[in-house]
Parts: sequence; structure tokens; C-alpha cells
Amino acid sequence: MMPGMRGVNPRQVKQAMKRMGIETEELQGVTEVIIRTKDKEYQIKDAEVTIMKVQGQKTFQVVGEEKVVPLGQSPAEKTAAPAAAIVPEEDVQLVMSQTGASREKAIEALNACDGQPAEAIIRLMS
Repeated sequence: MMPGMRGVNPRQVKQAMKRMGIETEELQGVTEVIIRTKDKEYQIKDAEVTIMKVQGQKTFQVVGEEKVVPLGQSPAEKTAAPAAAIVPEEDVQLVMSQTGASREKAIEALNACDGQPAEAIIRLMS
């Protein structure tokens, strides 16, 4: 229960929300929620997720115990085989045209340089 809501009838709250056009829905069967930021990942196991729809906008409320993990350190990433990064075709073509490298070498260099074409070109030319 929310603070300050003591003595409020949940049924009345639900009716008031319906009159204001607010719909809520509980998601069933959620096993995990992952929120990924630039440098870390929030893993929420056995989460309870509620979707609230107000004026066409959806808001997700997640309740559960979180575990914060630096990116690249999640157990799933440690056990899974490293997946090749998806490199944009125009970057591959640019690296190939500037260096004369094969497609495979261009992709390899782009993956090694975090997808940065300029760095990949310098890497292949040196």
C-alpha cells in the first residue's frame, strides 16, 4: 500500500481510476526484467510488472529484487558464445574502399574498433 493511503478502499480507488480513463493490467508469467543503461544492467528476477495506460501512453511499473551488473558481466553474456557485432554495410564498404582489405578483414577490424570506421581504417593501414 502506498504511504498516506491508509483507510482508502482499493475498490473505490480502482473505480476512480476507471472514471479518469486510467487502465491497469498485471503482466502474468514474467520471469525477468532487464534494464540496460550505457554502462550497467539492472536484472530483476521474478518481477511483478503492472502496465498503466493513461491517455494512450503506457507506463510500466516493475517490482522485485534487482541486481546491478556492469555491462559485459552478466551471467548470460559469460556463458554464451560471443556474438559478432552487427556492422552497418556502409561502414564495411567504406573500410574496404579506403584500405583495399577483404570484406572479412574489414568486418574484423570494425569489430575490434567498436564499429568506428576511422579507427578500423587506421588499424588496417598500419
